[in-house]
Amino acid sequence: MAAPVVDSWSWFPALALGVSLLKCLFINAYHSTDFEVHRNWLAITHSLPVSRWYHENTSEWTLDYPPLFAWFEFGLSHVAQHFDRNMLLVENLNYDSPATVLFQRLSVIFTDLVFIFAVRECCRCVQEQKGSRDILNRPSFVLAVLLLWNFGLLIVDHIHFQYNGFLFGFLLLSVAKHLQVRPRVYVDLSCRNDDCHIYLYVAPAYGIYLLRSYCFTQDNKDGSISWRSFSPLRLIALGSIVGSVCALSFGPFIAMGQLPQVLSRLFPFKRGLCHAYWAPNIWALYNILDKVLVTLGVRLKLLQEAELPRASMTGGLVQEFQHSVLPSITPSITLVCTLLSILPAAASIWWRPGGARGFLRCLLLCALGSFMFGWHVHEKAILIAILPLSILAVESREDAGIFLVLTTTGHYSLFPLIFTPAELPIKAVLMLMFVIYSFTALRKLHRSETSEHRLHWTGGQYLYFHKSHLKILNHFYIKAAVSSCFR
Repeated sequence: MAAPVVDSWSWFPALALGVSLLKCLFINAYHSTDFEVHRNWLAITHSLPVSRWYHENTSEWTLDYPPLFAWFEFGLSHVAQHFDRNMLLVENLNYDSPATVLFQRLSVIFTDLVFIFAVRECCRCVQEQKGSRDILNRPSFVLAVLLLWNFGLLIVDHIHFQYNGFLFGFLLLSVAKHLQVRPRVYVDLSCRNDDCHIYLYVAPAYGIYLLRSYCFTQDNKDGSISWRSFSPLRLIALGSIVGSVCALSFGPFIAMGQLPQVLSRLFPFKRGLCHAYWAPNIWALYNILDKVLVTLGVRLKLLQEAELPRASMTGGLVQEFQHSVLPSITPSITLVCTLLSILPAAASIWWRPGGARGFLRCLLLCALGSFMFGWHVHEKAILIAILPLSILAVESREDAGIFLVLTTTGHYSLFPLIFTPAELPIKAVLMLMFVIYSFTALRKLHRSETSEHRLHWTGGQYLYFHKSHLKILNHFYIKAAVSSCFR
């Protein structure tokens, strides 16, 4: 008789509690302008009628998230009034009393319960190794650490300040329900994970996969689509769920005739090709090339410096600018490039879905394609690919290699978000710890597999450079912090 498999999950609450306590240590840490953004949204949704939410412009940080998130802020505001009512005054710009800071920080930590629950569901989906009794080497434990203690999510949400954990919770929960093959549940969750419009990046993966796998009830023997199995009733059911979520979100504003105003806030194309802090994508390289060509043109006297456009690519709230030498990029160009980049993945899950993990791979490619070619991409968008990839990393040695490259470089690209002296040692140490754990845990997890999928030597050298750089930064920042204490 086979030995019983250890199925105790007593370690999970301890792991979740540990990371929650760590987040509490960051309550008085540096916070970015996003702190004021969300405080202002609390004030707008609490103090003003719904008809004025998307028209209010007292602050430069106007409400530009979808209505469901606005209602989320509305709910938070009713708790916030018990901490400090002054934070809910629209005219109190840049208000950050101790009570306000405490509430804002705790609200992120508390709403991360959605993320914690989603991580638990994802951990239940991975295949455990037979005969393994060591909890530390179980795929579910490694996945829980990679998700709960994700370095990028920690610094973006709990130092920089945002609510990504809450939103990623819905994303991961919908992925988990796909992996658990529960159609009625995951269809509804799939339609609800677009609370923040950045998740439109992965909408094609959801739309195509649900249409293919839910509305067509069976495949041919070779895995291709069986057109005769199409179910109109399932299409109606899927359409009704999508329609009901859209109606719930946008219905009140459509009734008030404010849909154009809401859409203008959600898609502010005048903010320019790149975010103020450039995400490391193709357009950042394009901008650099344009700058290099301008410098060479001026030095070679092929261009007149006085005639070049003066708009900045990096400063200010509105980032509209024209390239000086290369053709300027428009939103339609980025849309075409994005669609072309995700087309192979979308076509693949249509013709050969490959099950829920085939959908997950398509989701990752859609996220990466949008990150590389999208318009006004935020740096945090790389987490949309990093977090779901964690699931595949604990199941496949090849995916683990990709995960190590993407997380190390993707997280490192977030470093400029945290630039204050007090937080420099924190980000360096946390990043170094996460990298070391990721490499060590995944290597142990896949040590019994064949070595045909080892990390290519160029990728290894690339990561070695980043690890060495992190060690140097870590030493420098800790030394600087210690010396500053004795000034």
